[in-house]
Amino acid sequence: MATSTSITAEIAWLASLIDTLRYSRDDERHNRPNPSKVPFKGDNYNNLASYRNAVERYRKFRDAGGESVGALLMAEVPPNGATVVEEELGQRMGLERDMQAALRIEIGQLEPGLAIIDEGAERSVASGFIDITARDVSGATVVVELKAGPAGQRAIAQILSYVGDVAAEQESGIVRGILVASDFDSKAKAAARIIPNLILRKYSVRFQFSDGHA
Repeated sequence: MATSTSITAEIAWLASLIDTLRYSRDDERHNRPNPSKVPFKGDNYNNLASYRNAVERYRKFRDAGGESVGALLMAEVPPNGATVVEEELGQRMGLERDMQAALRIEIGQLEPGLAIIDEGAERSVASGFIDITARDVSGATVVVELKAGPAGQRAIAQILSYVGDVAAEQESGIVRGILVASDFDSKAKAAARIIPNLILRKYSVRFQFSDGHA
């Protein structure tokens, strides 16, 4: 199993990697060079945003599970254990992508009057990447965080970090959050009850069947 030292080192390494991949619109306007050692063709802003997004998704999975994927794969598990972990990782990340795609098509399902304002891409802030950024009918900015499965205190802390980052960037106006998950543990519910401008929303999946011979 991973030791606390190795986990701490990985956290620091991921943070450093994400920082290395940062490239702002101001950098783009001033035609600054690629700050990383990653070679690619095309514009720096979009390519580096894609790489940051991939690393941030890995970090989110790692934080949600408490251990790195590498540590899980090296644990003493049956021969097919690594495959199971990889499948669970893929399923979780795939479901989050599907949820995000569905909400981007009909964001009003989450709350009437919401309008997406992130131009169809996850917004990069100091704490990570926001799944969806929207505006409500009152003009408040809404940070939407999606979790494939139940959410706990970590998810609450994560969305509050995003809300704080957005509030610092825009300097005025109300910023609130909506956390979407299949369920919430008692600690997450208790925290949300006393946090202004934070709403918890549960999702469910419903299958529809039709005649396959038609």
